[in-house]
Amino acid sequence: MNTSKDEKKLLLLTYLLCLIGFFNLAILKEPFDKGAMVMCLITCLLIGYSYFIIRKFFSDGDKFIFIFSSILASIGIIILYRIQMAVSIKQIIWFAIGVTTFILIVVLLPDLKRFDKYKYVYLVSTIILMALGTLLGNETLGAKNWVGIGGFSFQPSEFGKLCLVAYLASSLKDYKSFKDLIEPAIVVMASLGFMVLQKDLGSALIFFGISITMLYIATSKTKYIITCFGLFIIGAFISYGLFDHVKLRFLIWKNPWPYATTKGYQVVQSLLAIASGGLTGSGLGKGYPSYIPVRTTDFIFSIICEELGILMGFAIILLYFLLFYRCMRAALYAGDNFSRLLAVGYSSMIACQVLVIVGGVMNMIPLTGITLPLVSYGGSSMLSICFALGIIQKISEEGR
Repeated sequence: MNTSKDEKKLLLLTYLLCLIGFFNLAILKEPFDKGAMVMCLITCLLIGYSYFIIRKFFSDGDKFIFIFSSILASIGIIILYRIQMAVSIKQIIWFAIGVTTFILIVVLLPDLKRFDKYKYVYLVSTIILMALGTLLGNETLGAKNWVGIGGFSFQPSEFGKLCLVAYLASSLKDYKSFKDLIEPAIVVMASLGFMVLQKDLGSALIFFGISITMLYIATSKTKYIITCFGLFIIGAFISYGLFDHVKLRFLIWKNPWPYATTKGYQVVQSLLAIASGGLTGSGLGKGYPSYIPVRTTDFIFSIICEELGILMGFAIILLYFLLFYRCMRAALYAGDNFSRLLAVGYSSMIACQVLVIVGGVMNMIPLTGITLPLVSYGGSSMLSICFALGIIQKISEEGR
């Protein structure tokens, strides 16, 4: 199979997607919106140049990781431009910074095996980042997970996930017996505790998903996974009894309609938008995103389904699955346990984040306010995902 030829075909389809999306938005305005075509050009040049650099100087790795990520980011930029042009411009800046981070990791980082000895650096970084929101966070949309420093706001938990995966990889790489799991278990429970205190239930679910995935890959012990699920259920019941916000989320999840104009407004509007779009959607630019709250971040998937249809929603989920597959494929070819666990951890981080937010906006699980990776607006999210993908790209380069 000619991999380079397949990559270029997919890259051309990515350009075509950008062109169709932005041209559609441009002709909807009077007069013709030249700004949309400028955004199209910038997005295509950014993706094309980045692919050229990676392909030319680092030809051994799996370039489909970058291409699938670029397709998802392009969809996000198009939808954000449709919702709010200023947010879309900010997003493309964050995407440029994220892609730069991705390339620098591949270019500058030495062999990743050298980093397996910094376990306690990762541990301290994890605890500090997880605690920041609890100690210094400002409450936004019910969760205390944003920290502002000098006019700049960020989510410490987004970067805490990266450190947690690195810590678990360095800690579990030499697993031999149950006692090797005691310290990682304490760190994971502390992280989950901080997330519950911050009312950030979405991050708590993601951390749990990451932890059990890495645990199973490192130990191959089903009994540990069953035990973790049992402890998680017990913790959920305790949290339900102690915290009113947990009770409220479950109450709305069970039946949001009695609270359609109050606490359940977000979920109800999301469900109505998805239902009104049907299979094929109302058309890009023809929906009513103004009725959906938090539309540039938490509920962007609902807007996609309303305007482009449930079929497009399934297509995006399929893209995430393909991205996850290519990332896990890199883990299979990794030359050491640390790199393998890093790839598994970051892959499961992205997959869990997608499942949690898509499940939440469709009311399949209690709603948790997190971003849809690469698609939703958010600097912290974009940088953390691009960093994780850069590490996986580096692993795929080293494993061939």
